[in-house]
Amino acid sequence: MAKKRYRKRNRQSDPLLILSILVALLVFYYTSSIPLSILVLIGVNGAKVAFTYSKRKRKEEGLKRSGIAEIDHMDGIQFEYFLAALFKHVGYKVKTTQANSDYGADLLIVKDDEKIVVQAKRYLSKVGIKAVQEIVAAKSHYEANNAWVVTNNFFTNPAIELARSNGVRLIDRKELVDLILRVNPGSIPNAAEVRVQVTPKKIHCPLCDSKMVEREGKKGKFYGCSRYPSCRGTRSC
Repeated sequence: MAKKRYRKRNRQSDPLLILSILVALLVFYYTSSIPLSILVLIGVNGAKVAFTYSKRKRKEEGLKRSGIAEIDHMDGIQFEYFLAALFKHVGYKVKTTQANSDYGADLLIVKDDEKIVVQAKRYLSKVGIKAVQEIVAAKSHYEANNAWVVTNNFFTNPAIELARSNGVRLIDRKELVDLILRVNPGSIPNAAEVRVQVTPKKIHCPLCDSKMVEREGKKGKFYGCSRYPSCRGTRSC
């Protein structure tokens, strides 16, 4: 989404700059001089184009350093491991819950006597209201002070509304990237390392959590949901 917005802005700026230069050339051709107003216009539009390009490059570099593309290819267990390392790096004591009895929380993190239950959602689609309902229940069960849901994606509007009314903090893709960059990703296990070091528990569909099966497509092998075509979840091999 971000790339599309940046490209749209560039398309709005470039024609103005080109038009300004063409007008300047025509004026110079007929008068052998260029009015100051046209030079200012060229300078302003040139600065806009340069600023937009620089901003886009900084954003792209930040996304690359954050490892978010690698996170998108993790499974749930790998994502939990990565988050555990991330929270440890910023001073939290971290405990993972048992997968078969987590009561809606994947991680318990504690810092300065504040206990927080965290649910990790490595999804291909937006995280819905169910995740918020589960973490609210987990907060009560573990007698935590706060509850967070962290995802590599974004949240649906109903999930956002329910989280707001229950005091649940939602950490979406943008905030996760900002957090990773803020704590220096080079000094914690990066996403690529986690994918190599941590063995996925099972291959589950990121959309419906059903079992996935290996398939062959035009671009090679991939994992597809066993419930296809009712569910079209996929994962790279």
